[in-house]
Amino acid sequence: QVQLVESGGALVQPGGSLRLSCAASGIIFNINAMGWYRQAPGKQRDLVAAITSGGSTNYADSVKGRFTISRDNAKNTVYLQMNSLKPEDTAVYYCKAFQEVVPFSSYWGQGTQVTVSS
Repeated sequence: QVQLVESGGALVQPGGSLRLSCAASGIIFNINAMGWYRQAPGKQRDLVAAITSGGSTNYADSVKGRFTISRDNAKNTVYLQMNSLKPEDTAVYYCKAFQEVVPFSSYWGQGTQVTVSS
């Protein structure tokens, strides 16, 4: 049974920082790319950052220079370090696993709420 469990979401003031974690089980973690997505109320779910099994990363333009994605294959965990948070970063943040080999399965976590407000 595949599980992706996000944690670390919270209420934070503008300019603050948070680190999200996503712990994976039931998958071979080191053949999966991992991504963080977010969805604000009334909006579509968008990619925030992704990291391949080899460690290559990419980011949405809106978070470049502020967010950092990383992974610890020994702990089957992916992280999203978020600095200089803005109110527009408020959303539910979801973790996704993308298998990089056949059958290219993908899985979602249940999400964690991040609210940036004074």
